[in-house]
Amino acid sequence: MTGSTVIKLAVAAAVLPTMLAGCTSITDRRGYVRDTALTGAVTPGIDNRQSVEGTLGQPSFASQFGDPVYYYVSSTTEQRIFGQPEIEDHDVMKIAFDSAGNVTSVTHAGMDDVRDINPDGDKTPTLGRHRGFLEDLFGNIGAVGAAGAGGGPGGGPNGS
Repeated sequence: MTGSTVIKLAVAAAVLPTMLAGCTSITDRRGYVRDTALTGAVTPGIDNRQSVEGTLGQPSFASQFGDPVYYYVSSTTEQRIFGQPEIEDHDVMKIAFDSAGNVTSVTHAGMDDVRDINPDGDKTPTLGRHRGFLEDLFGNIGAVGAAGAGGGPGGGPNGS
């Protein structure tokens, strides 16, 4: 082997792993970080709201109406090079309480309950006139009172 061949092989050996590192996937964990030992420790009929918060921390979100329910949501996504993120794992732990604050049930929802939606990217039309750029830019000229003419109460609900 000649000296230039050895240098080319050394450069290739150094550059190739660097290039391949860009092809790895990116894993992202969102929401509640699950610990199976802690989530399995919550027992209906024994635990209450304070013990659940002490064990698991604050919920991802809580119900606003009806009986109190805590939701602990965790999701793991993976994104490959030039691709969209894909959900690899998803778990929603639902802890329901009675009116006294005692745990009545603990349920899990997983990947089977995930729904893939495709929102429409179009803009929502607004009611009224369609104005152009110049009308937006200069439309309020003259709509505001003349300088020095204001100061008196108007007919608005707050006197302005």
